[in-house]
Amino acid sequence: MSLPAAVRLLRSTLRTQLLPVANLSSKPAKHVISGVDKTIAMTAFFVAILGPSGWVLSHLEDYKNKKD
Repeated sequence: MSLPAAVRLLRSTLRTQLLPVANLSSKPAKHVISGVDKTIAMTAFFVAILGPSGWVLSHLEDYKNKKD
C-alpha cells in the first residue's frame, strides 16, 4: 500500500466517526431532594463502599496470623 493510499484511508476513517450526543436538559428537577435526604444517601454510600474495606484493613493482622 502506497503512502497516499494510506493517508486517504486514514482521512476517510477520521471523517466518518460519529460523536455521541448527550441528552442535556435545561429544565428544573422534577423532584426536589432535601439536604437531609442527600446526607442520608451519601452516608449510606460511604458505609456501603468504605465499610467493608475498613473492616478488612483493621483485621489484616488477624487474617495474616490465622492458622488452619
